[in-house]
Amino acid sequence: MNLGGLGGFDIVVIGVVLLIILVLFAGIKTVPQGYRYTVERFGRYTRTLEPGLNILTPFIERIGVRMNVMEQVLDIPTQEVITKDNASVSADAVAFYQVLNPAQAAYQISNLQNAIQNLTMTNIRSVMGSMDLDELLSNREVINERLLRVVDEAVGPWGIKVTRVEIKDIQPPADLVESMGRQMKAEREKRAQILEAEGSRSAQILRAEGAKQAAVLEAEGKREAAYREAEARERLAEAEAKATQSVSQAIAAGDVQAINYFVAQKYIEALAAIGKAPNSKIVLMPLEASSVIGSLGGIGAIAKDVFGDGSGPAAPPRPPVGPRPQPGPRTTPVLNPFNPNSSET
Repeated sequence: MNLGGLGGFDIVVIGVVLLIILVLFAGIKTVPQGYRYTVERFGRYTRTLEPGLNILTPFIERIGVRMNVMEQVLDIPTQEVITKDNASVSADAVAFYQVLNPAQAAYQISNLQNAIQNLTMTNIRSVMGSMDLDELLSNREVINERLLRVVDEAVGPWGIKVTRVEIKDIQPPADLVESMGRQMKAEREKRAQILEAEGSRSAQILRAEGAKQAAVLEAEGKREAAYREAEARERLAEAEAKATQSVSQAIAAGDVQAINYFVAQKYIEALAAIGKAPNSKIVLMPLEASSVIGSLGGIGAIAKDVFGDGSGPAAPPRPPVGPRPQPGPRTTPVLNPFNPNSSET
């Protein structure tokens, strides 16, 4: 560009144009999403620029602090904590926070992240130090909730919102971990023995209940059997009574055949009972065989008189059988139990 041919006026115009361009660049600011810029006029805060295109007064206003308003993560370093029961543990955490008021976060506190970190560490020692070791290890949700409430209340004047505080790890000493392992093993063995004892007790109770029910059922069965047996005896007695009444009526009417039938029946039943005796091998009876045959004949005659022989009309009643002449004494061979082949007269 040849400036030698330009006059003084042209140079002034070019200078003014360049100055306007510089002023425009100095007065136009673009704020990205997720950030807020503070504006200072002669060093004093005036307003906050929102995301997008913004215009400042050149040479009078300037950008003060570029503040990130997105949720941010802050690691809390590991620190030693003494619990309420004098146990030393190591704990670390993580905090999530967000800037709600950029002006307060920029001008109310210096080094914001360092302030939040130290405030969280202090409250971790305070909250965890007020708890026993067992409570500390089993109630992390309670610890997180208390830390969040305390830290969020403390950073409120700075325009900060703490959204979450989480304990990442709690590390007791090695010897304490070993002792806790032995304690846990002992507790589990204790519970196993208790469960085994309860199972044995339940089994004994069930067996006793079963024996009780079996005894009750057996007693009820015996009672029912006795009732049935008594009822059968009662029916048999009624039958015997009716039979005896019938025989008595027949005797009263002069029917001798009924008497013979009744005597013969009882006679045969007595012989059957004697023959079925389990402790009798040889029975010596002072009875004549002819008597038994005569009794059987009497029974047959009675049956013919009552039912007939089936070929014609019933025979007329026979005269009562008188006593038979007793035969003379007869000799019957008797076996010698010591010599089966010999006989005695």
